[in-house]
Amino acid sequence: MSLTDDNTVSKETWNSHNKMMLEPLAINDSEVFSIIKKEKHRQMYGLELIASENFASRAVLEALGSCMNNKYSEGYPGQRYYGGTEHIDEMEILCQKRALKVFGLDSEKWGVNVQPYSGSPANFAVYTALVEPHGRIMGLDLPDGGHLTHGFMTEKKKVSATSLFFESMPYKVNPETGYINYNQLQENARLFHPKLIIAGTSCYSRNIDYARMRQIADENSAYLLADMAHISGLVAAGVVPSPFEFCDIVSTTTHKTLRGCRAGVIFFRKGVRNVDAKGKEIMYNLESLINQAVFPGLQGGPHNHAIAGVAVALKQAMTPEFKAYQMQVLANCKTLSNALIDRGFKVVTGGSDNHMILVDLRSKGTDGGRAEKVLEACGIACNKNACPGDKSVLRPSGLRLGSPALTSRGLLEDDFRKVAEFIHRGVDLTVEVQSSQAPKATLKEFVQALAEGEKFQQRVAELRAEVEAFAGQFPMPGLPEL
Repeated sequence: MSLTDDNTVSKETWNSHNKMMLEPLAINDSEVFSIIKKEKHRQMYGLELIASENFASRAVLEALGSCMNNKYSEGYPGQRYYGGTEHIDEMEILCQKRALKVFGLDSEKWGVNVQPYSGSPANFAVYTALVEPHGRIMGLDLPDGGHLTHGFMTEKKKVSATSLFFESMPYKVNPETGYINYNQLQENARLFHPKLIIAGTSCYSRNIDYARMRQIADENSAYLLADMAHISGLVAAGVVPSPFEFCDIVSTTTHKTLRGCRAGVIFFRKGVRNVDAKGKEIMYNLESLINQAVFPGLQGGPHNHAIAGVAVALKQAMTPEFKAYQMQVLANCKTLSNALIDRGFKVVTGGSDNHMILVDLRSKGTDGGRAEKVLEACGIACNKNACPGDKSVLRPSGLRLGSPALTSRGLLEDDFRKVAEFIHRGVDLTVEVQSSQAPKATLKEFVQALAEGEKFQQRVAELRAEVEAFAGQFPMPGLPEL
């Protein structure tokens, strides 16, 4: 840095600084720009089948990359700890109004907090607000399709912070059918007496019976939280059952089927909760508890650029085009499921009511970890996942596949039949590589055999070339320059 004789910054240096602040990324940091371009190429020429991923629209990304990022605004609209927040308040109130409107909620009966940074902090804020330390919660077990934040732990370790700070008892699916075992949940809840029950999943392809969950919660005077992170876009479009009729609190992420940027939202009931034996109305007090848990309890200043991006996505979710998209998500998922079943794959529960399927590879003689590696090498992104009856989440039997991202790129039913063919060929190659090894070969040894086998690499290259040629036909939403 060039300084003048009196130790002030020289005019030349200051002009250079001002120039730097206006430079585009490609010039200012070519290394970061190069990595982003490589990731965009991967997304454009690969097949994104991870059920929790989607492509945000150009408008959402423009809001996310806007000057809203620059403003700090601890607190809530009208009650900030910083000045200069009048437009931040305006944006957050707009986002709140849109969040209620898109799900058809009356502002007299429901409130919403749009400040959570993502779904996991949103869930932890609910637990912090409503469940005292070491209070009891019940969520779907992670190996059965639940989420880490629903209280996952093993015999040896409390894996999730939820299980560390609260007492968690999971409920399960029927290992034969793959459906949630509501009878067992009801029986265990009577013994465990949870303060809160979570109706939500991370890998479950069927609709949740919210009415039954409400009944079980009422039997135990428990709150019922719906974590609709995966299905919120489908709920907004009215193509799957809504949790709002039956639940006290509803949390969600905003980047999955809702197709916004990465953030979290918490909805909470207002008004009368119930009437006691003497006829006295017992009121909900969720608003203050949840708002205080989010800030100042667990977070600092909200990410105002993300709130702006969420607001844009919520507006888009109220359009006829968005409903058409969600209907296509369902149609594409069913097509993918049926096409794989026709090729001899076992799909858990036999199909899907939503945007995802879970494929059990045990009947194919392989597992999700190995198939995931081969498919990734071929340009197909999906994730390994435990199936009902699995003994360990470290070697899961399944693959979780979702239709939202590719549907956003314009793929229709016939295209998903082609995707199923690619998956089938990838799994066949997985079995072939595995057959060349000792029965107890590790995943590391499997990956090494795949990388070093000339015949296997040729097969991978051939399939990847077909995948890239196919995927490259479809446009990718977002910013054209990045």
